[in-house]
Formats: sequence, structure tokens, C-alpha cells
Amino acid sequence: MSRIKSFFQDVYKNRMWLFMVLPGTIWLLLFAYLPMFGTVIAFKNFRYDPNGFFASILNSDWVGFENFKFLFTTNDAWIITRNTILYNLVFIVLGLILAVFVAIVLSELANKRLSKIYQTGMLFPHFLSWVVVSYFVFTFLSVDRGLVNNILVWFGVEDPISWYNEAKYWPFIIVLTSMWKGIGYGSIVYLAAIVGIDKNYYEAAMIDGANKWQQIRNITIPMITPLIVILTILNIGRIFSADFGLFYQVPRDSGTLYSVTNVIDTYVYRGLTTMGDISMSTAAGLYQSVVGFTLVMLTNYLVKKVEKEYALF
Repeated sequence: MSRIKSFFQDVYKNRMWLFMVLPGTIWLLLFAYLPMFGTVIAFKNFRYDPNGFFASILNSDWVGFENFKFLFTTNDAWIITRNTILYNLVFIVLGLILAVFVAIVLSELANKRLSKIYQTGMLFPHFLSWVVVSYFVFTFLSVDRGLVNNILVWFGVEDPISWYNEAKYWPFIIVLTSMWKGIGYGSIVYLAAIVGIDKNYYEAAMIDGANKWQQIRNITIPMITPLIVILTILNIGRIFSADFGLFYQVPRDSGTLYSVTNVIDTYVYRGLTTMGDISMSTAAGLYQSVVGFTLVMLTNYLVKKVEKEYALF
């Protein structure tokens, strides 16, 4: 009884803080935990029942792992898995390097007002939807009026490039577009960590004669390394998930580009819209979540073995 009484006393004492997190908690329960009951659809042949959605789940036949077999025994299984993993590996590595680089550059600018202007300008693309970004890209890559083709013609190239029919260019376009949209937002956390470093370290280094590069290499980077490791672990957990808008809207769903733009998320979406197979879509989502969770646990375990303080938990 004393423990229960103490619990309610703590709740009453911290009631204002609990009210502040209540909306986020409700959102998490409704949209993250409650839908977990629907993962049972991945193991059923879902058929709609007139009595409602829950009746449809209960009355659908069990099929075991057939939905997973269907998903990964198709001719496109290797392509979508390869694209999803390789693109995410590039995004993780290149995104980390560029985000840290931008954060360090912004922190080293002497004119802080100018630094804020640069930061705001780099952050702006993050708030644009992929639909808007796709039209930006189209203005550059349009065959007839695209800026890139006009520049090539000005340099003497006679035949304009049909960008939306040439798959070989799109791995670079996808990566460039993703970096342009996400680097500004990705650098914020690192910039906040750098700003929070005690200035006494830099003053002591300057007294010892260290230049800017030596200060960055021996103070800035080691101090933000734990944060880099934690964010990398979290990103590895999403390595089997792709940004749907990037791979669907930016290439404008061009069928000739599927070999380099088709990922698990777009493949499932097309399968759902053409075949209406909810079970397969659920199986794909469950597969991505399980693999992501496994990778986070495994990566965190390996990091803990190397340096315990850098681990996520």
C-alpha cells in the first residue's frame, strides 16, 4: 500500500509535467501501439467482411508465412531489396559526413547573424513536400524546357537527354535530391551539440598553439562522437525502410526507372493499389519493422562491446 500511495503522490507532484506529455502519449498509443494488433493480417488472407474491419480480421483464413513468400519470391524481390539497402547505406554515410561538416562550418562562422541566415536557408527544403520537390526537379530535367538540357544545348550538345527514361542517371539524382532536402535538418542536432561544448577546451587548445583543424579534430569531433554513434544506430534501424515520396514522386513514377527507383515501400504501394492485397502490404511492413529492430539491437550490442558509453542503451 505504501508503494501505491507513493506512486500517486509522485503523479500528483508531477501532474503539470504529465499533462504536458499527455498529448504525445495519446498519439503514441493510438498510432504506434494500437495498430500493432493489426499485424495479425500479415498471417491471414484478408477478406473484407460486411460486419466491419475487426470481423474481417477474425473471419479471414490463416495462411502462415504465405504473404511473406509472395513478397520475396517475385522477380522484383532482389531489385527492391538491393535498392532499399544500398540507397539507405549511402544516405547514412553521406548524410552523416555532410551533416557534421555543415554543423562544424556553421559553428565556426564568426558572424552569428549570417550563420543563422545560412542555417535557415538550408533548413527550408526540409519543410517542402516531395510533391513540390518533384516539380522543382522536373523544371531542371524536363526534356523540352528543362534548365539542364538548355545548358547542355548552350555548350553544343545537340540531342537533349530524356532524363525520365534514362535509369543510369537516377542513382545520383536521388542521392543529390535527398541530401539537398535533408542536410539542413540533419545538421541541427550536431550544431546544438557543438554549441554546447565548453569553450574552455578551445581556449586551452589555442594557448597550446592548436589551429582550427587541430581543434576540430581533437575537440569537436571526439565530443560529438557519442551523438554520432547513437543517431547512426537509429538510422541503421530504418535501413529496410525508404522515403516513399523520394522514390515515387521525384521520378514521377516512371516505369523505365523502376530498376533504380523501385524500393520496398513503392513496390508494396503499387501492389496494394493494383491488387488490393492488404495482407501482403502488412507483411512487408512487419518484415521491415522486425529487421529494423534486430539491426538496432545488434548494432547497439556491437557498439557496447567496443565502447559502452557510446551505446544507445
